[in-house]
Amino acid sequence: MPNKVITNKNLIDEVLNKGVEKIYPSPDALRKVLSSGKRLRVYCGYDPTAPSLHIGHAITLRKLSQFQKLGHEVIMLIGDFTAMIGDPTDKTATRKRLSRKEVLKNLKDYKKQAAKILNFTGKNPAKIKYNSKWHSKITFDKLIELAANFTVQQMIVRDMFQERIKKDKPIYLHEFLYPLAQAYDSVAMNVDLEVGGNDQTFNMLCGRDLMKSLKNKEKFVLTTKLLVDPTGKKMGKTEGNVVNLNDAPKDMYGKIMSWPDSLILPGFELCTDFSIKEIKEIELELKNKKTNPRDLKAVLAREIVSIHHSKKAAIEAEREFNRIFKEKSLPSKMPYYKSKLTKASILDLLIEAKLTSSKSEAKRLVEQGAVRINNRVINSWRQKIKIQSGMVLQVGKRRFLRIVKK
Repeated sequence: MPNKVITNKNLIDEVLNKGVEKIYPSPDALRKVLSSGKRLRVYCGYDPTAPSLHIGHAITLRKLSQFQKLGHEVIMLIGDFTAMIGDPTDKTATRKRLSRKEVLKNLKDYKKQAAKILNFTGKNPAKIKYNSKWHSKITFDKLIELAANFTVQQMIVRDMFQERIKKDKPIYLHEFLYPLAQAYDSVAMNVDLEVGGNDQTFNMLCGRDLMKSLKNKEKFVLTTKLLVDPTGKKMGKTEGNVVNLNDAPKDMYGKIMSWPDSLILPGFELCTDFSIKEIKEIELELKNKKTNPRDLKAVLAREIVSIHHSKKAAIEAEREFNRIFKEKSLPSKMPYYKSKLTKASILDLLIEAKLTSSKSEAKRLVEQGAVRINNRVINSWRQKIKIQSGMVLQVGKRRFLRIVKK
């Protein structure tokens, strides 16, 4: 039997406030149920559209973990069926549809990555479910029956569809079916609460409506804040600024240290176990300029790496980062690349070493002063390089490669 549900007011307040954007129908309604001692079934869905979960997924995993620690039943739903449809949320073009084989390959390590946050063992283990279990069995007449609960007007009003209409871009019928599929997940699992980023509000509220229609049951929806860059775009694989949960410790640490200062407070709130009280103290430190933002960012990076790897790995990643960026030394370890070339243009060398994917990208990096050989900046993309064994090729601040002659 799972542990008794915890109804401590302070713990419930932390769950309902830290990193939370909005609660439907209201925070007070959810607080009342949580305080009653009723054990809720809580879930969040993750479509395996890439081989790794990322820092944005970790935000909702942390919220699930909070509910798990209170004694509630927690489900990590893998959208192995919905990933093949493709969520149109925030997309100005149709998502590439994935094959079953691609989806299964992507989800292989999801549980291992999530296990750094959720507990899949013990008296109240988190559960993993796959929505292909029910979606793959839905017949066409059942689909029509479910679709009758929604209108075209409900779907077409969404911002990304309106943008596509303005730009004369296609909207495919299967994209309308994604919110319906996600809505049915709630019904199939008979959940009490769904957790998700605030960009998923429409899809989650569809589930709330469907639950009322089919089961006459209230389903709560809790939306979390998003980790966004200074332009307002969420940090994720689409934007190219993602921190993957399977990143090596040194890469994860370095990426977080490259975040703008505006992400320090959201980072502590959304990506760590720091309490609301502790985060307010950090906010005061920043406001009063008592602490260098860089030092706080180092604490944040160390904390996040500790969560997803280990404290030891975080300390080593920090040492390596300081070695490169403070002491201006080379990394203690770096990959090797064996080359047959004796002389080549810097563009050809970057492509051969797989540090860039095209000559145009290589040219852009050189023009930005982002390419170095043996710590010397390469100023011209026309430059010919004499290839010597042991030379170090550097792109940007964190990518190093030692050339070894074959």
